[in-house]
Amino acid sequence: MTDTKSLSPEAERVLRDHGTERPGSSALNKEKRAGQYFCAGCGAEVFSSATKYDSGSGWPSFYAPVAENVAASVDTSHGMRRVEVHCAKCQGHLGHVFEDGPEPTGLRYCINGVALDFKPQG
Repeated sequence: MTDTKSLSPEAERVLRDHGTERPGSSALNKEKRAGQYFCAGCGAEVFSSATKYDSGSGWPSFYAPVAENVAASVDTSHGMRRVEVHCAKCQGHLGHVFEDGPEPTGLRYCINGVALDFKPQG
């Protein structure tokens, strides 16, 4: 693991212990400004506002990541098979990706807002 930033207890639980924040609890759900989303654990850019959309899921959703900074692995916890997404730099748990998103990718990256730091453009 690389050097990481100091985290709130909730961010620590999500990023390091693979937790999930309550749906609808993140202010980033309603964030509409142009900008970039960074891993709250290490500062790597993981998503752009250009790929963000309202999925209605209760978590910030994107149809594509910053490819080189986001990795995936199979998650079989909770009696189901899902694809977990994590920061490729610090391995922090970001959320999961599902195959029910919009074009052009058809993917929905369902991300814990507490795992992200948003920096508005400009």
